[in-house]
Amino acid sequence: MASDETPEEVPPGTVGSGENACRKCEGTGKVDGKDCPDCGGTGVVTTPIGGA
Repeated sequence: MASDETPEEVPPGTVGSGENACRKCEGTGKVDGKDCPDCGGTGVVTTPIGGA
């Protein structure tokens, strides 16, 4: 796994999680002019918050 992927991403609605900037596209939603494959072009991913 590359260091720019978001390995801690969890399904939306997971208790103790929230939106965070996508590491792969740095929150822009684009990679090489296309929608980011990790966030689907939104620029955000759902991750655990505060080490919960």
